Amino acid sequence: MNLTRRKFLQSLSIGVVLTTKKGWANKFPTKAVERRDLFPQGVASGDPTADTVILWTRRPPVNGNFASKLIVEISTSPEFNKILAGGTANISADSDWTCRFLATDLKPNREYWYRFIDDRGFASRIGRTMTAPSDDSDTPIRFTFVCCQCPNEGAMNAYRKMIFEDEARPKEQRLNFVLHLGDFIYEVTWYAEDNPNGNRGRRIRNLYKFPQGRKVSNFHLPVTLEDYRTLYRAYLEDPDLQDARARWPFVCIWDNHEFAWAGYQSQYVAGGGFSAPAQNQKVSANQAWWEFMPAMVKQPGNPKMEHFNAPAVVDTPMEKFNEDGLSEEPNNLKAINSLKIQRVLRWGKNVDLLLTDNWSFRSPDMSTDDFNVPEYPRVDAQIPFEIMNYGRHYNGDKPPETIQFNGKAIPNPTKNVHAQTYLGSEQRNWFLEQLGASNARWKIWGHGFGTMEVRSDYQNLPGELGAKWPKDVGYALIDNRFLRDKDIIFDFIHDHKITGFCVVGGDRHAFHAGLASKALPPKKYEPLGVEFITGSISQQTLFEVLEVTMAKDHPKRVLHLIDQPDGTVIPSMNVAALHGVLSTLKLKETGDMEQARAVRNPDVAPHLSLLDFGGHGYVLMTATSEQLSAEFVCIPRPLERSERPDGGPLAYRVVHRTNLWNADETPKLEQEILEGNPQYCI
Repeated sequence: MNLTRRKFLQSLSIGVVLTTKKGWANKFPTKAVERRDLFPQGVASGDPTADTVILWTRRPPVNGNFASKLIVEISTSPEFNKILAGGTANISADSDWTCRFLATDLKPNREYWYRFIDDRGFASRIGRTMTAPSDDSDTPIRFTFVCCQCPNEGAMNAYRKMIFEDEARPKEQRLNFVLHLGDFIYEVTWYAEDNPNGNRGRRIRNLYKFPQGRKVSNFHLPVTLEDYRTLYRAYLEDPDLQDARARWPFVCIWDNHEFAWAGYQSQYVAGGGFSAPAQNQKVSANQAWWEFMPAMVKQPGNPKMEHFNAPAVVDTPMEKFNEDGLSEEPNNLKAINSLKIQRVLRWGKNVDLLLTDNWSFRSPDMSTDDFNVPEYPRVDAQIPFEIMNYGRHYNGDKPPETIQFNGKAIPNPTKNVHAQTYLGSEQRNWFLEQLGASNARWKIWGHGFGTMEVRSDYQNLPGELGAKWPKDVGYALIDNRFLRDKDIIFDFIHDHKITGFCVVGGDRHAFHAGLASKALPPKKYEPLGVEFITGSISQQTLFEVLEVTMAKDHPKRVLHLIDQPDGTVIPSMNVAALHGVLSTLKLKETGDMEQARAVRNPDVAPHLSLLDFGGHGYVLMTATSEQLSAEFVCIPRPLERSERPDGGPLAYRVVHRTNLWNADETPKLEQEILEGNPQYCI
C-alpha cells in the first residue's frame, strides 16, 4: 500500500466554526459570573490532536436572557489566573445556539481548562480537556470506550464511576479521552402515557416530547430537525453525562439510533412495520449530530464548515441498488454524503484510531424468513444465513441454486444479489488505505458493532430439546454480520502482515473480549488481532429483556435463562455461546460452572475469553509500546441514578492483556479477574 504519512494525516485538517485568535496569550481573564442555567447542556471538547482540540457549548435564550456572541477563554489552570489562548464566536438559532471552537497552537499531551462567556458577562461551567501526545511520543495512552445510553429509561451511573475512579488516579494515569461508539441518543421514544407500566420493566422519565414526531404502535419517532435537536438537548441535561463531557475530550461516531432504529442509507425503518424513504430526515439527523458533537468531520463542498449546509432533497424511494448495495438515487446520495464522519486520529507512536461510518452506506437488510426456526428464539440458522449474506459472492462467486433447509431444497433468493455490506466499497477502500499506511504500534478500529461472530452448537442438543433444530444448517447464530466486508479486511491484514490490530465495538449491549478472526471452526481459524466490545451505558441488555419477556415455561428457556430457587436468574445464554449447549445443560443440572466447563465444546468459541449479555459499564484501554490492555468495568443494572459519589457498586472488573506480536506470530490474550465474580461470563 503506497500512501504517504502526509496523506494519512490530511483527515485531521478539518475546519470548524471559529479558531483561536492571536494576541490572547497572558491576558487577564474576563470578569464573569458562572451561570450554568444559561448553558443548560454544559460544555464539551472533542477530537484532540497534539496541538488542537474542538471546544463546544450551547447558549440558548433563557427566560428572555439572550446572547449572540461568546468569548472563549483557555487556560493552563482551572483558576484562570491568566489566559493562554482564546477568541470570540457568534451564535444563532441557525445552529441551535451551539458553538464549535477550534483551539489551536496548544502543547502536546497537556491539560487545559476552558470556558465560554456571553456578552453580558455570564459564564459557562469550566471544562477540562487534554491534547494528544506528539507523533514521536512513547507515552502510554489511556481511554475508555462506551455506547448505548438513554436517560429517559435508565441512569448514567457508569459515567459517575468513570469520573470518580479517574479523579483518584495519579495525574500520569488519567484518561486521555473517551471514545463514544454511538447510540448517543435513541430516536425511538416511548412516552409514559402510552406505556403506563413502563418499557419492558423500565420506568419512563418523559424527559422530552417531540415538537412534531410520528407515532408508530406504542412509540414515537422524530421527523424534523427540531425533533432531533430535542433529543440532544434533553440527553445533555443529564448531570453525569454532562460532567463526563466537561472532564474529557470525547471522540464520537454514530450508530443506528442517531438516525433510524433499523434503517439503511436514507431509508427510515423501525419496529411496527414502519419503513419509508427519509432523505430529509437523514439530513436533519446529520445536522443535529454535527451541532451537538464536537468532531473533526467533513461536508463535501463546505471545507470550512462554519455552518452545516443542508442539501435540498426530496424524499424518494430507493428502487435500484448497485453491486455494492448502494442506491445511486440522487437524493439518497446527497443525504448520506451530507456529513462524512470517517476519520483517523493519532496519539503518539502508540495509537492510531480509525473511525468508520457503519450505517450511512450499508446495504438493505435481507429477509431470512424462509429459514426461520421459530421454536428457537433469537438465533439464525448458520448456513442459510451465510449463503444469503454473501449473495452472489458465496463460495468464490459460485452460490448454490438452492439452499438445504429442514430436508428441503429452497430456491436461493440471493444468488444474483450483491453481498451485504456496511462500509460500502468507497469507505472500505479508504479504511484499507489508512490501515495500510499506519505506522502506529496499535491500530485501533473504532467500530460501531464489532466483527465478532457469536454462536452456539444447537446441532448438539439432545433429545426433545434438539428435535426441531434442522440438521442441515450448522450452528445457531446469535450475532454475525457482513461477512464479505470482514473477509476483505482480514485478508488485507493477513496479506500485508499487519500487527497490533484491535477492534473496539459497541451496539450489542453486551461485553465481549477475544481474538479477531475471519472465521471459526470448522473453517480455518486464524486470529489476526484482538477485539473488545463494551456493554451499554444504560440501555437494556438481552438478559434483561428476556427476563421480562420470555415465559418461564418456554421449552427452550434453559438455553437463555436458568431460574434459581432464590428467585435469581443465571444468564445461561452466556454459557451456551462460550462453551456450548452441553455446558448449559450441565450448569442447570449441577449449578456448578466448573462441571459445566468440563464438558464444553472447544470449537464453539475458541476466540472468546469473556461474554456477558447482561453487562453494563465501559472498557478502559491502556496502550503502551509493548502491551495493550482492556479492563472491563461492569456495574449493576442502572435502573435509577445512584446517590453514591462513586456511581454505585461494582459487579466485576476483568482485565485482558496482549503483548505486541510480530508478523509471524499469533496474538494471545491473558485474562485476570481483578474484582467480583464473573463466573457465568468466562
